[in-house]
Amino acid sequence: MQLALAHTPAGLRAPLRVAFELDQRIARIVAATSEPMLGQMRLAWWRDMLGKPGHERPTGDAVLDAIGVFWQGREDALVRLVDGWEVLIASDTLNPDELEKFSQARAAPYAALFDDRATKAADRVRLAMSTFAIADLATGLSSPEERERAIAFGLREKHSTGAFPRGAKGLRILEALALRALKRGGRPLMEGRGAGLVAARAAFFGR
Repeated sequence: MQLALAHTPAGLRAPLRVAFELDQRIARIVAATSEPMLGQMRLAWWRDMLGKPGHERPTGDAVLDAIGVFWQGREDALVRLVDGWEVLIASDTLNPDELEKFSQARAAPYAALFDDRATKAADRVRLAMSTFAIADLATGLSSPEERERAIAFGLREKHSTGAFPRGAKGLRILEALALRALKRGGRPLMEGRGAGLVAARAAFFGR
């Protein structure tokens, strides 16, 4: 995440950082959930907060406070992220439909950062971050069958076409690292000496 932020223009860096922080916060809730109903209740709190006007939200939570500053009027995309993570709580076994829901919803905030430019720009970012979402998920799946299914799902798209919008270099790097991780069997994105080279190529050459 820090690598992506380092390659993001100043005007987009703060909202992108907040999206990453919310994503990580919700991921920790899901990882710590042993009783689905309790996990869903905790996610419902976030949906409730994101659905309130900023002045009606409690203060003191760093992520929620930052959302009020940098995501005002765009909270629907963050609600989708929460919905995407809930798929993992509600599902006994991940199938392609559920992987699709999870990855598309988790990618929603990042696409929203570029949806004021052109549909193709937002779609390209959505593809990149849905691939990142699956690669990130695959590293934590304990079931070999689910991991193989996630890897196959993440590699099914064609990523060589479609230019990234200006300002999305950091997300282009995440996509490149995600594809490398998936091709290596769902390994961590930054594992191995080759990760730095892949990131550099994506940053400077777009591949």
